[in-house]
Amino acid sequence: MSIYVGNLSYEVTQDDLTAIFAEYGSVKRVQLPMDRETGRVRGFGFVEMSSDDEEAAAIEALDGAEWMGRDMRVNKAKPREDNRSGGGNRGGGGGRAGYSSRF
Repeated sequence: MSIYVGNLSYEVTQDDLTAIFAEYGSVKRVQLPMDRETGRVRGFGFVEMSSDDEEAAAIEALDGAEWMGRDMRVNKAKPREDNRSGGGNRGGGGGRAGYSSRF
């Protein structure tokens, strides 16, 4: 299981996140996605801890807590959906009812 951490300061580092989550157990991994264009942190990250109990304790303690001037959102990360798979029918043709495109 992984923890989603949102509403982070753009100044946060992996070491910062590791330090705050280490208060609740052993941190296995921290990911901070970067913006490709600016090179800055995107304002959210993921933390993986050694046990479900440690993750639950961190979520309970840190969700809504103020840190680095922002109220963090901390919860279980949802499984990633792969939007690149080309599947999924997005329905094409919708448009406005009664509109004719004969022109």
